[in-house]
Amino acid sequence: RGDFLKYMKNTFAILLFVSLLLSGKINAQSKSFQELLTESKNCPVGENVIESNYADNFSRNKKSTGLAMLYSFILPGMGELYGGNYSSGKYFTIADGALWITLAGMSAYGNNQRDNYIAFAKSFGGISANGKTDQFYADIAGYNSVDDFNNQQLLDRNFEGTYNTETYYWKWQSTEKRKEYKNTWTSSESAFNSIKFVAGALILNRVISVINAIRI
Repeated sequence: RGDFLKYMKNTFAILLFVSLLLSGKINAQSKSFQELLTESKNCPVGENVIESNYADNFSRNKKSTGLAMLYSFILPGMGELYGGNYSSGKYFTIADGALWITLAGMSAYGNNQRDNYIAFAKSFGGISANGKTDQFYADIAGYNSVDDFNNQQLLDRNFEGTYNTETYYWKWQSTEKRKEYKNTWTSSESAFNSIKFVAGALILNRVISVINAIRI
């Protein structure tokens, strides 16, 4: 029975050493294999070996999956950096920066074009911009005047869709001016619609970074 207990102690110590070696937890300052065997012989069977001198080294190197997820969600790539492998994480950080720059650029362009088409509609369409909705600016792109628009709504029996001809008045100087306005309006709307895709890419980049951080 004594030989069996001695054999079990030595076997358990060897398995512990191999597992720690494979997980990268043993460094140059760790005790030697012979010292581990010596200490294990003095340990009673069933004692929790994690409470040995190797427990401190393991705890110092253990990473929190929750923190890695949080870091990657806040800034993609930071979870990988926390996990000790930024070689892949840096690409998520670079992508995030590029996406934010793209979003800011599209937002600025969309707002600038919006200011341009409103000013254009005031000058060549005779509109008053006070209290006008986005739908109004979309509607004036397709009709030369408020009368043309209202007549079409009446033909479609959409009586509630007509505009008050005084407060929502417009009449383009020419069809060409209306088309020029429409081009500017379309470019602004396209920029704002593209922002939605960029925002989706920002979320997707975080999700992938979180998964990669968990893997690491």
